[in-house]
Amino acid sequence: MSLITDTKFYIIGTPIGNLSDISKRVIETINLVDIIYAEDTRSALKLLNHLGIKKTIFSAHKDNEKKVVNDILANINDNLKVGLMSDAGMPTISDPGNIIVKELISNDIKFEVISSPTALIHALILSGLSGEDFYFYGFLPHKKGEKLKIIERLTSIPSPIIIYESPHRLLETASMLLDTFDSPIFICRELTKIFETSYFINNKDDLQNITLKGEFVIVVNNRKDGSENIFDETSGSINIDCNRVIKNLSKEDFSSKDMLKILKALGIKRNVAYSVINSIETDETE
Repeated sequence: MSLITDTKFYIIGTPIGNLSDISKRVIETINLVDIIYAEDTRSALKLLNHLGIKKTIFSAHKDNEKKVVNDILANINDNLKVGLMSDAGMPTISDPGNIIVKELISNDIKFEVISSPTALIHALILSGLSGEDFYFYGFLPHKKGEKLKIIERLTSIPSPIIIYESPHRLLETASMLLDTFDSPIFICRELTKIFETSYFINNKDDLQNITLKGEFVIVVNNRKDGSENIFDETSGSINIDCNRVIKNLSKEDFSSKDMLKILKALGIKRNVAYSVINSIETDETE
């Protein structure tokens, strides 16, 4: 067995859809622990029944995580080995667990991470984008105004950006991303499952082809190579020196917000406009 036997707590990654992805090490760990805390006790029980393993399972979800920390510490002090499982994938990755991990660290309690597939890596590879660097956000806010603020903030990150989304908010989120970032954006659903599907979305009409069931991962490419045309090639033959326009607007005391509106009216994507505005403002302050 390849496990560290004096460890008291195990963060156990579980398959994100296909139970065949479960590793030998995950099975060994589940057999080893005395009790399991799970984001969804029903999903955990289903997995354990599939493996033919019986364990005591307690709930540890986002609404009670702070409360169960003391119970977990008490179990560890009683010399019990404790496991933590998400509904699917890795705990703490857009799932509960971070509060528990921080408490373990502050109490100098040894813990071990048992890896498993993660949807964000799976989606990044499917998108065809380079994985040399990327930014993972997770789930965007539910309210449209708050969501737009986060999306605008993400425009300053010059890397592929990975977002999780539910089927109920997928169309709204994807539409906002199309308004902000260069197309295509990549969307995949039901990763590792029998109905796994990938979509390259070039415009809002393409969104009608998406089956709105299951969990979704969105990947947008915000990496800039310095050689691209900052104008939308389908918008016409306008040829403007964007840097000069922004510098002139700045001299006339236009705010960044107003400059963004002007650049958008010229057909420039929000992410590119933000990038140029920020770079010029940075140069002026140095």
